[in-house]
Amino acid sequence: MINESVISKLKFDDKGLIPAVVQDFYTGEVLTVAYMNSESLKITLEEKMTCFFSRSRQELWRKGETSGNRQHVVSIAADCDCDALVVKVIKDGPACHTGKNSCFFEALYADEDKSEFSMDGLYELILGRKQEMPEGSYTTYLFAKGLEKILKKVGEESSEVLIGAMKNSKEETIYEISDLAYHVLVLMVEMGISVDDIRKELASRHVIDKKVKQETMK
Repeated sequence: MINESVISKLKFDDKGLIPAVVQDFYTGEVLTVAYMNSESLKITLEEKMTCFFSRSRQELWRKGETSGNRQHVVSIAADCDCDALVVKVIKDGPACHTGKNSCFFEALYADEDKSEFSMDGLYELILGRKQEMPEGSYTTYLFAKGLEKILKKVGEESSEVLIGAMKNSKEETIYEISDLAYHVLVLMVEMGISVDDIRKELASRHVIDKKVKQETMK
C-alpha cells in the first residue's frame, strides 16, 4: 500500500533530490546509496523496480536496465525528517558496477576484537578459495578433487548430523550441522549456486505456505 500522506511530506533538496539507501531485503546489507527525484520515485512506486536520478549524467536510470541486475522493491520508508529514504529490495544480481554484491566493500576500519559472521561472507570466502586455489587450504583440496569428493563429504556430514541427533546431543548436532553447512556451501560454489538462489527458493515456498494458510482459514 502506498502512503500518499508520507510522499507529500518528503523534503527534496534544492536540486530536487532525496538520498535513497538501498538495502537487501533478506540480509539487511546496505547495497548502495543513490538519489531519487520526484519522477524517479514515481516510476519506482509504479514499476516496483528501483529507478534513480544520476547526478553525473543528469538523467533518470533504472537499475539493471543494461546489466540485468534489477532490484525488486519490497518496501520504502522515510526517516523522521522525511529527507531520506530506505529502500528494501530483492536483487537479481550484484548491486555494484564492479560486480561486487554491495558498493560498500572498501574497508576503512574494523574492530579487531569483534568479527562479523554471515553465511554470505563464508560463501564469498569459499568462492575466493575456488578462484585463487591457495596451497594448504582444505577448501582448495576439495575443489581440486572435484564434485565427486565434495558430494561424498556432504553425504558423510549428513550422516554425522543424524548420528548426533540420534544421540540427542545438542552440542554434537550443532557441531555436525556446522560441518554440513560448510560443505554444502562448497557444493554450491562448485555448482554455481548462490546464497540468493536458495533465499529466493525458500521465499517462494513461504509465499505458497501463506496462501495455503489463508485459504484453510476461510
